[in-house]
Amino acid sequence: MEASKTLDSFLDTKDKKLAFFQNMLLVALADKYIDEMESEFLLSIGNQLGLTEEDTLPITDNLSSLSFIIPQDGLQKTLELQALVMMVLQDGEVEEREYDLCLEYTRQIGYSKEILDDFISRLGNSQS
Repeated sequence: MEASKTLDSFLDTKDKKLAFFQNMLLVALADKYIDEMESEFLLSIGNQLGLTEEDTLPITDNLSSLSFIIPQDGLQKTLELQALVMMVLQDGEVEEREYDLCLEYTRQIGYSKEILDDFISRLGNSQS
């Protein structure tokens, strides 16, 4: 899979992989519910990253105190935003809390709301 090759080249340490997974989980939980599609997407990402349940347990055990971990690399920021948008689109609708959380991440990485909206539009159309 092309995307996993790209991810592997940027997420080249366990810390980067865990940070990426944490950010994905935060968006998945934005609406306080992880549906089956979101759960499968998270499991798929965890598997692609080679993360075990033991690796991710500290994340899931401390959800209430977690916040986004912002990557340093510009291309990694873009790829991660794209992955977060894909997570939001898993259940077919963009919940307000999910959108707001993605917008917060978008602003933290120095991108505009228009970039987020463009990603949602393009990725949403490609999943239809």
